[in-house]
Amino acid sequence: MKILVTGGAGYIGSHTVAELQKKGYEVVVFDNLVYGHKESITCPLVVGDLLHKDEINSIFKKQKFNSVIHFAGYAAAGESMQLPAKYFENNIQSGVNLLEAMRKNEVKKIVFSSSCAQYGFPQKLPVTEDESKRPVSVYGESKLMFEKVLSWYDKLFEIKNICLRYFNAAGASLDASIGEAKQPPTNVIPIMMKVVLGQAEKFAIFGNDYQTPDGTCIRDYIHVLDLASAHIKSLDYLEKNNTSNYFNVGYGIGYSVKDIVEMVKKISGVDFKVEVGPRRPGDPDAIYADNSKIKKVLGWKPKYSDLETIIKTAWNWHKSHPNGYQSTEV
Repeated sequence: MKILVTGGAGYIGSHTVAELQKKGYEVVVFDNLVYGHKESITCPLVVGDLLHKDEINSIFKKQKFNSVIHFAGYAAAGESMQLPAKYFENNIQSGVNLLEAMRKNEVKKIVFSSSCAQYGFPQKLPVTEDESKRPVSVYGESKLMFEKVLSWYDKLFEIKNICLRYFNAAGASLDASIGEAKQPPTNVIPIMMKVVLGQAEKFAIFGNDYQTPDGTCIRDYIHVLDLASAHIKSLDYLEKNNTSNYFNVGYGIGYSVKDIVEMVKKISGVDFKVEVGPRRPGDPDAIYADNSKIKKVLGWKPKYSDLETIIKTAWNWHKSHPNGYQSTEV
């Protein structure tokens, strides 16, 4: 099978591409390299932007694909509240351009990189797929809106979709060859790693007065390799069932910010400086997944998402790539 992966040179995309190749899929990546890195993939790369209709249409005219995995999008919730137009344009309009190219070229299956951010402040824990959708960020709203767009393209054109609602992607490849290299980092573990490596003075905890056992926010961290596995199982499901569906992809267990700090100190052997600052607006006390649906329907289960494995793989990546994919040579 031949798969087009948009945003495939990014963090989650590159790990999924590597796993697809191991499974024998033929993969082509389409990426504008704003956040992606060509060094992270070994398959053919087409540099292009989904906002340019001619560029995405061209690749479908030149090559025949069985399915698409759509990672391309912006994913910083805080930034989305400052630059809403950037997120609505990139996360919705670019996806519509992709769907139109698929429709015109009779490609009928897509796996979409969605988010648990659409749930906002959940009413019950763990969070099921039926939780009310009340996003508290433009980012979360954009993911929810595009899921609705996909539903209409299914009804109107029978383009079948799987929406994977990620929790917090973390970790790196087992051999430390690829990992999270976004600069500046926006996720908690890479931010912490910069402190461990001496590239930042201290790590800030945003609030320690939440309604949690240790007062810090609790989140569900899912290893990037387990996310990759979920995409491959979604492709299989679409091939066998030709039916749209949606799933939470999380470990099902929450860890606090203090849990992360202690594990990073243990794994790295570095007792770095930590200080507590004020809360950030829009942060729920806790959110973690009910992953029973994806386990039952897709036969998926997390293999690498225990906290120690997440931190070990992340640490091995960051200490061997302190500047990401950039050379350390002067």
